[in-house]
Amino acid sequence: MQARIPTVPERLPLRARWDNFQRRYAPYIFISPFFILFAIFGLFPIVFSLYLSFHAWQPASGLGSMTFVGWRNFTDNLTDPTFWQSLKNTGIIALESGIPQHLIAIPLAFAINMSLKRVQGLVTALYFLPYITSVVAIAVIFVTIFSWQYGVLNVVLTSLHSLPLIGGLFPAENINWLGNRNFIQPAVASVVVWRYVGWNVVLYLSGLQAIPRDLYEAASVDGASVWQQFRYITLPLLRPIMFVAITLTLIGNLQLFEEPYIIAGDSGGIGNMALTTVMYMYRTYNFYSDAGLAAAMSWLLFILIGALTFLNNRIFGKSRLSGSD
Repeated sequence: MQARIPTVPERLPLRARWDNFQRRYAPYIFISPFFILFAIFGLFPIVFSLYLSFHAWQPASGLGSMTFVGWRNFTDNLTDPTFWQSLKNTGIIALESGIPQHLIAIPLAFAINMSLKRVQGLVTALYFLPYITSVVAIAVIFVTIFSWQYGVLNVVLTSLHSLPLIGGLFPAENINWLGNRNFIQPAVASVVVWRYVGWNVVLYLSGLQAIPRDLYEAASVDGASVWQQFRYITLPLLRPIMFVAITLTLIGNLQLFEEPYIIAGDSGGIGNMALTTVMYMYRTYNFYSDAGLAAAMSWLLFILIGALTFLNNRIFGKSRLSGSD
């Protein structure tokens, strides 16, 4: 029986090999910069912070000085009264700033969508302007407004005190807004509200524009008032956007840093009343030089945000689905 002679595969021409390379490998090469940058600046810090949360490490002493301590960083945070106070402050400021944002933004977006068609773009841009303005500039302006001696707010309130009939409702003397335990948290919350209302207006306006106009026209023919249209048409159909907006507000407000830091300083204000968890995390790393403790604090905050986001998804998500049905 004659043995079969193996055939040597024919070598493809250069043009065919280049076309084959482009089809098989070029797409991965073009998208690789994103994954490389994400791995370096996104994935690595997350993994390293998780690794760091189980170690004691002072950054100034170098990487070689890391000492494995297990769960000690987490237990130290959970038994730290200042950490719990910072969580409480964060929650209070988040509620005081988060709820007014949506209570103002939803009716405002509805009014813009229904009545200001011709100048809708201009009005939306004006409300969105604080969101793209420098946080430092915004905070400095509000510090001036809340100034004890020469603040605009105190000037207006003390001037109203001299009015007849209603003058008793206003203070006769200046109020130390940023030096009073009862007022410093609402002062910080007012900055957050003023900055993010425009962002929520844009979100809700995009959701309103997706609602068919036929529904409003049919409701008007049936004699529904503007309030009834808002209650029975706008709110139920706006639930998907409300879910997204509330989730973003929840995540953002639990990570507040710039506004309270600039207004109250790194001390956290009087009695640490404006000390948020992220500010305390920064203080732990920058002033106490305890990177492991700060990393553990960040993961505790991550767990809290994840739990609240999941709870919001379970509650608001079901409402959204039932509303869409």
